[in-house]
Amino acid sequence: MALTIGIVGLPNVGKSTLFNALTRNSVLAANYPFATIEPNVGVVSLPDPRLDQLAGIFGSQRILPATVSFVDIAGIVKGASEGEGLGNQFLANIREAQAIAQVIRVFDDPDVVHVDGKVDPRSDMETINTELILADLQTLEKAIPRVEKEVKIKKRDAAELAAMQAAQAVLERGDTVFASVDSDKLDVENLKELSLLTAKPFIYVFNVDDAVLASPERQAELRALVEPADCVFLDAKLEADLVELDEEEAREMLEMNGQDESGLDQLARVGFHTLGLQTYLTAGPKEARAWTISRGDTAPQAAGVIHSDFQRGFIKAEVVSFADLVDAGSMAEAKSRGKVRIEGKDYVMVDGDVVEFRFNV
Repeated sequence: MALTIGIVGLPNVGKSTLFNALTRNSVLAANYPFATIEPNVGVVSLPDPRLDQLAGIFGSQRILPATVSFVDIAGIVKGASEGEGLGNQFLANIREAQAIAQVIRVFDDPDVVHVDGKVDPRSDMETINTELILADLQTLEKAIPRVEKEVKIKKRDAAELAAMQAAQAVLERGDTVFASVDSDKLDVENLKELSLLTAKPFIYVFNVDDAVLASPERQAELRALVEPADCVFLDAKLEADLVELDEEEAREMLEMNGQDESGLDQLARVGFHTLGLQTYLTAGPKEARAWTISRGDTAPQAAGVIHSDFQRGFIKAEVVSFADLVDAGSMAEAKSRGKVRIEGKDYVMVDGDVVEFRFNV
């Protein structure tokens, strides 16, 4: 399962600086609107110190962590849905993302021009939400007449049309599909083919300065603006500096700024939480690897992430918790202590399970 997060925001809020830090790439990060004129895609590894320990136990030749893909597009401005700016051209590039990270400017810097002339997080979020809603309305306005015709000739289920019309009503009143799923009982299954932007969960990335990083009160105010959505507070410039340092230097810089975890690590963790994801682990002489699954997935579903044949031919799973394995020091010792279990098709996976699957080809 590949996790993809689309990065959106107004021009000059620090999106490209954040993307540079996430991917250690050097996309253009200039102090003027629309510096990013091509969609940028970067794949980054999720930090997972458990893999180093597994590799030590199994003598693994390589380590393969779970990954997150980030897609950075041009800044969105008011009127993007009507052709203003460049951002709306690239919204299609984030339609396949599972979540959208809105980068919101909170920092003050007279040398970095704000497209609206003032720093106002609430206003920025309203602008982004409005443009995403309008983009989805355009999608529905094109799709509904076509689906109406297909329903009439029995080529489509009427439930699909009803779901689209219900979503249209939600958007027309200015709400997002994702936030209205429960209250409006929206049938999201029948909306999947449209890849609506507002049907995805939002993560809010507040790009702040030292003063906000050191102010729990200001962070609480900003968090209240987006609840119950997840949010992250980071300084994109600091994150860009951190990735250029070695581990010890980076830790010292974080401590100097009163942080115990980098903003990028927070963002990766929050992305997993927002989407209800977790990882299980496999290890052997060749590799130690983390695999991404949804919380609540069964053992056969987890096996299917490795290969569909594993799910179809699933027989059983040999499972030990990471903590028990490390405590034992080897699989042989974990087995002798009775910590290795044989689980069947109904077993629900737990984050950090170390697994070996048995299956028929």
